[in-house]
Amino acid sequence: MNTVDNLIDLLSLEETSKNVFQGVSKTVGSPNVFGGQVLAQALNAAARTINNGRVLHSMHAYFLEAGHLEVPINYNVADVRDGGSFSVRRVTAEQEGRTIFILSSSFHKREEGHEHQIEMPPNIKKPEELLSWTEMLEQFGDAIPSRTKTFLEIDRPIEFKPVEVVNPFNKEDLPPKTNVWFKIKGDIKPMDLAVKQQILTYISDYNILAAAMNRHASKAHWGNTQTASLDHSMWYFRDFDFDDWMLYAIESPNTSNARGFAKGNIFTREGKLVASVAQEGLMRPIKK
Repeated sequence: MNTVDNLIDLLSLEETSKNVFQGVSKTVGSPNVFGGQVLAQALNAAARTINNGRVLHSMHAYFLEAGHLEVPINYNVADVRDGGSFSVRRVTAEQEGRTIFILSSSFHKREEGHEHQIEMPPNIKKPEELLSWTEMLEQFGDAIPSRTKTFLEIDRPIEFKPVEVVNPFNKEDLPPKTNVWFKIKGDIKPMDLAVKQQILTYISDYNILAAAMNRHASKAHWGNTQTASLDHSMWYFRDFDFDDWMLYAIESPNTSNARGFAKGNIFTREGKLVASVAQEGLMRPIKK
């Protein structure tokens, strides 16, 4: 899976009965189903039941059990409410009779109102000045730890360019933040806003816990820490296009009780704030 068309195919579910949809999975390098995939597929299911032109503005989800890559996922959508301005859908994802994930999403009719937004972080290097994951693998493959190298070798429909590159051999704690430029691969055709939001949600589960891990880099890394997404929330503010690089600016206010919390803002290159994200994830030290 290495183009946006592949990703759209993955996120486009089969409707098996009224308000019931089924999807398959593709690995991103983990033995379990990628959380971003389940988030985006659940939103695809929810959006398919919206027939009044309303636009997704927020979602909140919990990951209950790890998903199996080889088993189809069934998404059951409940029509919770269709009010005068908002429509709410609840999605339950199941595998072999087990509930692995739940999501609530809210859709709002288009309205005009007051506007403001925060600014993009200043003095961020442009993507043209940075190496992508693919370029890092090509240039430094032999020096990259084997677990990270295996992860980077997976074909993806998105290219990432981290602004701050963490050297795993420098055992020092870093600021609890990270900034990553991203761009989807392949020919970019016109897309409905709902599809763009689903793709953005898929991408939002990448990199976010890295900000929490950075603060403990002197002792914690992906090889000695069990990590998993526990919950994920997202708010969608403005329409956008994927025709240029976008910035995911992430910071982690807290880690405690074997959990890390991080929040992020997604901007266009021009500085338009498109969405905000919050996630708490498992960060459990692996005992030897």
